[in-house]
Amino acid sequence: MRRSREEANTSSHHALLLINPHTSFFFRSELQMTSDEGLNAYGAATWGQFFIYQGFNDRTGWMHTSSGVDNIDEYLETVTKKGDAFAYRYGAEERPITASRITVPYKTSTGMAHKDFTIYRTHHGPIVREADGKWVSVRLMQEPLKALTQSYSRMKAKSYKAFKETMELHTNSSNNTIYADADGTIAYFHSNFIPRRNVRFDWTKPVDGSDPATEWTGVLSIDETPGLLNPPNGWLYNANNWPWSAAGPNSPKQADYPAYVERGREESARGFHALRVLDKKKDFTLNTFIAAAYDSYLPAFEVLIPSLLKAYDQAPPSSPLKAKLSEQIRVLRDWDYRWSSASIPTSLAVYWGEELGRRVGDDARKAGVSADHYMANNATAEQRLQALSAASDKLAIDFGSWKTPWGDINRMQRLTGDIVQPFNDGAPSIPVGFTSSRWGSLASFGARTYKGTKKMYGTSGNSFVAVVEFGDRVQARAVSAGGESGDPKSPHFNDQAARYSTGDLRDVYFYRPQLEGHIERQYHPGQ
Repeated sequence: MRRSREEANTSSHHALLLINPHTSFFFRSELQMTSDEGLNAYGAATWGQFFIYQGFNDRTGWMHTSSGVDNIDEYLETVTKKGDAFAYRYGAEERPITASRITVPYKTSTGMAHKDFTIYRTHHGPIVREADGKWVSVRLMQEPLKALTQSYSRMKAKSYKAFKETMELHTNSSNNTIYADADGTIAYFHSNFIPRRNVRFDWTKPVDGSDPATEWTGVLSIDETPGLLNPPNGWLYNANNWPWSAAGPNSPKQADYPAYVERGREESARGFHALRVLDKKKDFTLNTFIAAAYDSYLPAFEVLIPSLLKAYDQAPPSSPLKAKLSEQIRVLRDWDYRWSSASIPTSLAVYWGEELGRRVGDDARKAGVSADHYMANNATAEQRLQALSAASDKLAIDFGSWKTPWGDINRMQRLTGDIVQPFNDGAPSIPVGFTSSRWGSLASFGARTYKGTKKMYGTSGNSFVAVVEFGDRVQARAVSAGGESGDPKSPHFNDQAARYSTGDLRDVYFYRPQLEGHIERQYHPGQ
């Protein structure tokens, strides 16, 4: 969810941008990159990157969400043996398959070892598997130098024109992009690499590699791709969902584009939630924008809970579940569908939703729909009630009562600097009110139980979060999961955990004078 500068929408008449990538915790570092040549960008960088992937400079800001674009294709290759080599059919000809040897090093308990592999390729790409007697090649964007150029150049763009020029390299293949700047411009770019293809083929499945009609014929331009530039409503957003609701009634129209530009079949719960907090809001400030980003509503349960209540109300008086679940149903009937650390119905609803999802999972796969869609539209009354019974029992067994506040279950814990974190119910942790994005929470906390734990611990979701206001001087507030350091001995290993769990974003010291009085250490790398 992002917000625009449109004068009717923000109190300051400045553009506002929310940056909230959902990744694994500690996967990206929050930092600022500056140089004597004029570079000054702030945001999040993934390990090893020397550019800000999601962030802002003093004039522009950008963030990325996961795209539902179909831009990776598989080709069924008809292969024949030609002596010691292989060939594949393409049109009326046979072409040689390229073979090469690679050596892959790997670690063992006694040290390093190596294994050699033969790699086969057609002009479509490498062979990755076999299916029904056909070799399967995969084709995807392979432009590492252009991708690096785009990622670095993006940081230096100071206007929409300059930013769009970086997007015309078409290498940010897996993500959508939201843009805002100090001139009041806001924009949405759907994916950034969409091969142009023949629409008579179903590109969600492997296509016939021998048919030249399956060739890519260039890349869709920005103007040919779903996108937005300063929509009349003055706001736009994306929440890892389809683009057809990105600006409410001013969104791109699905009928105007080929099916392969977006695979999503329906609006997500977070999409519905974002539309609700953005629509008709005319006076956003930096603080109220943060509050909107942490709005506690869970719209998925607004859809799911009424069907559960109906199932209970229509159950015969003789049903043993009628008495067993009476109090649980009362609690859910009175619930306002909002999360909080103190909320008992949030605990009950999440455990029920997860249990129901497990019970209908196989049926949903057979029906070709998501478990969440099946839960809302196809689950039987008995499945809904039995899932609530099981969820209630699970809570009682694990925590002594099904009346357990959500914050007692949903926890943030950081004990070591390990990439794969250990968790321990007996060690310190803090409560987190927001839930998985599955239920429509704009602030996302991907948590589950682990071996030996009853509590749920988060490892993904909100990671680096920033809200930026673009005026004569850029203002921003931000928070990172845990802390800046991966060393448990550092005071900054977990010093942002409390802020993170409550949405208490801190001021960003973007300009050098703002840093004065807050510097712990200065050093030159390598010294």
